[in-house]
Amino acid sequence: MINFFKKRKSGRDKEKEPKFIDVDGNPLKEGDMVESLRYEMGKCRILSTEDGYLYESLENGKQMNWLKMVDASTNFQKVKKIDT
Repeated sequence: MINFFKKRKSGRDKEKEPKFIDVDGNPLKEGDMVESLRYEMGKCRILSTEDGYLYESLENGKQMNWLKMVDASTNFQKVKKIDT
C-alpha cells in the first residue's frame, strides 16, 4: 500500500527556510541599508522587532516584513545591500 502522508525529514525542511541574505548572497543584519527590488520602497533600513525583521523605506516610511521579500526560486531576499 502506498503511504501518501509520509513524515518529512527535518533536514529537508531546514533547506527550504528563507535565508536572510541579499540577491548577491551577502548576509544581512539589523541596521544595514538596502535597496528594495520589490514594492517600490527604494532605499530601506533593516529594523529588528519582536516579530522579526522589517524593511523601513527611507523614501516613503513604508514598512514591510522580511518574509514578503523572499524570492521563491532562490530563498534569498529581493534586496541589494548598500555599502556605506
